[in-house]
Amino acid sequence: MESNTKVQEVDIYDFDKTMIPFDSGSLFWLYCILHYPWILVCLPYQLLGIVLYAFNVYDLTKLKGPFFSFVRMIPKKKAVSKFWDRHEKEVFDWVKRENRERYSVMISASPDFLIDEIAKRIDIDDHISTRHDKHGKVIGKNCHDMEKVKLFRERYPDAKVINVFSDSIKNDKYIFSLAEHCYNTVNGKKIPFDFDSMYRNK
Repeated sequence: MESNTKVQEVDIYDFDKTMIPFDSGSLFWLYCILHYPWILVCLPYQLLGIVLYAFNVYDLTKLKGPFFSFVRMIPKKKAVSKFWDRHEKEVFDWVKRENRERYSVMISASPDFLIDEIAKRIDIDDHISTRHDKHGKVIGKNCHDMEKVKLFRERYPDAKVINVFSDSIKNDKYIFSLAEHCYNTVNGKKIPFDFDSMYRNK
């Protein structure tokens, strides 16, 4: 997508455990096991990926290939739609359209085929996520850590970031660094913190 130089101010939202109370990728996998149990044939491949990740042979980008390999075996569009039919109601009220103060960008490491649908349903202004091909393999890099900043700035090179909301102090240091105001989200609650004080010794 081309860069957007017209947007002046932005709020950034992480997605999993920030806008919703769960990890969407993992829950979607469990949903698919229940509704498409034949995907269990992928389990040995997935377990191998986890082992290679544990021994630092795979990074998160490579791990996601084995983990999401099951998507080639399901009616993906239907499965995603049915999944969000069940879980859309769990989106926290404070992140819904009527409660957002300004232009909002959702940035998530979860797969694009899962995020695209919920982004439309909650009417977020824009969203950035990890791109996957039809076989579940990641295209490019996992949208995580510094990659979030890179992808955001490619699209919004001059935008001023007012607020960043995320459940992960550990993983979202880089995206928090862009904000005037930082909020750690815990069980759906927004907890403000000072960036310099939080990361001074980290």
